[in-house]
Amino acid sequence: MTVTVRYTCPYCNAVVSLERPPDLADRSVTTIPQPGWEYADPDDSDRESADGIEFLCGEDGPVTDLEGESVEGCGRPFYLNFVRYEQGVELDPDPPTYGGPRFDFNA
Repeated sequence: MTVTVRYTCPYCNAVVSLERPPDLADRSVTTIPQPGWEYADPDDSDRESADGIEFLCGEDGPVTDLEGESVEGCGRPFYLNFVRYEQGVELDPDPPTYGGPRFDFNA
């Protein structure tokens, strides 16, 4: 059994639809990949075992606007990040993609 899940491009608001199993573990959609995470293509049959999915807006299949009308995507990449666990503990993105200042002096 699968469900249709819609993800919105953070650049142009185009909507990508994807058939996924109903037990989702989605964390966030970001404009940059999480460091050290492995991303699958949307058409990869083993994508649910990756750390997330990398989309190319408008290039991975048809995209629509929020009302469902066909539009062209912007062609920019965006990333669906799954929740990750290590020894039963949920891992935060490193560095976090939310809140507060970041001091990445070694970057």
